[in-house]
Amino acid sequence: MTKRLSLPVLPSTPCGHDARSPSLAETNDQPREKCGVIGIWNDPGAVRKVYLGMYAQQHRGQEAAGIAVCDGKDIASKLGEGLVVEVFDELSIQRLEKHYDKATDGRGVIGHNRYSTSGGSAAMNAQPLVETTFDGPVALAHNGNLVNGLAWRHVLSEAGRLFHTTSDTEIMVHLLASPEQRDTPDPVAATLRNLLGAFSVVILFPDRIEAARDPWGWRPLVLGELPSGKPMVASETVALDVAGARFIREIEPGEIVTLNNEGVHSRRFAAPSTQLAQCVFEHVYFANPASTVFGQNVQISRERMGAKLALEAAVEADYVMPMPDSGRSAANGYANASGIPYREGIVPNRYVGRTFIKPTQEQRSAAVRLKLNVISDIVRDKRLIIVDDSIVRGTTTREKMNQLREAGAKEIHLRISCPPIKHPCFFGVDFADRDQLIAHNRTVEDIRAFLNVDSLHFLSLDGMLSVMNHEPAHYCTACFSGNYRVDIDHPVACEVATKAQLNMFNALNA
Repeated sequence: MTKRLSLPVLPSTPCGHDARSPSLAETNDQPREKCGVIGIWNDPGAVRKVYLGMYAQQHRGQEAAGIAVCDGKDIASKLGEGLVVEVFDELSIQRLEKHYDKATDGRGVIGHNRYSTSGGSAAMNAQPLVETTFDGPVALAHNGNLVNGLAWRHVLSEAGRLFHTTSDTEIMVHLLASPEQRDTPDPVAATLRNLLGAFSVVILFPDRIEAARDPWGWRPLVLGELPSGKPMVASETVALDVAGARFIREIEPGEIVTLNNEGVHSRRFAAPSTQLAQCVFEHVYFANPASTVFGQNVQISRERMGAKLALEAAVEADYVMPMPDSGRSAANGYANASGIPYREGIVPNRYVGRTFIKPTQEQRSAAVRLKLNVISDIVRDKRLIIVDDSIVRGTTTREKMNQLREAGAKEIHLRISCPPIKHPCFFGVDFADRDQLIAHNRTVEDIRAFLNVDSLHFLSLDGMLSVMNHEPAHYCTACFSGNYRVDIDHPVACEVATKAQLNMFNALNA
């Protein structure tokens, strides 16, 4: 009788996140996205278009970048720590193009932007990951987080598999490359059925690219067509735009889309969830304002959030002022709805390095002052409505408010265009630990006093969801509500993966 594979219940760790690195709260007060992915099949200028698309998706990951290229037989890759422009120079692009141009047909390119973390782990966890399988070489890039990732890592390690990164993306590669897959009719679908959590993934094979999205639809993934008629996939439509591609549609939850010489083909590895879990924070903060995410333009949704906030939290003031850069869209919406003039009075210093190290509170304060300069002549003796998209830990926000006080602001009314963030995310957002979130177990009045502002108001959950195009039940709001779509306390409620789906891995637990 075949023994069923049993996965242990273990805590979750985010995609690409090094469990040994310091938490977000120790280094930054901004939420961080986990990754951006992109892929093009058989287009003559694919390498440079992927590079440009990664540039357009830089906001989705700033710590590492990578491109993998297949000439129809072998995969070459270039990975590195830093921004896209820091990892790739003209010579490295030309080398990738030379490998790509070995073939004139049946060739592909995928790319990946990785989110910020610390130390050497950034280079170690850079993607795409390249591995040799029974089906030839494969490269894989992933945006999201597997809540059963550590459990799979334990099982695979016990079976003798060696891990070279701390990323749960490597688990996908190991499952895909497993010898037990050799006789499986659809190894990609079989692998994806064993994953629990958020994933938008692109996989490069010698003869195709496979792009897939988890059944809940947590992270965006879109399909486009280049002027050459060749297909392209990316996390956001803004990447399609810069490559000159036409948006075709979103890749659906539970769908695998194959890009190959015959065109674009679709199949399902799972039915979409009856209640999707599209991350509403993509619209609050992460996505590029020019992108269309989950069928809705991000700039417009942020303006609507600001307008709704003006209705929920009206106050008399001289100016509506954004906290740059992410508060601008909502501040515009607030100003238009309230009739109060919009005015810029906080100027970002674009020459402050993204890697500014802030190990102490004094250095963190200095970093904020370097990054944001207040124009005293504009804010002095004025009643200000400051609009920002979110507050995570609060210490950086307090420093910003203190700068406004020192510049002579008469009143500061802080308005946040999303609800209080009270709970950590396990599905692809690097929020701080629960106890380090300023809104966890604190009242709005407690937060107001800590931030040293005259009034504070967060957009209500209902108000935020009311401006979205889909039914509220189809958005993940766990960071605000604590309502997780899967059991994160027992992440291997991977009874989502049935016995039949796990049978091919029984030998691993023998």
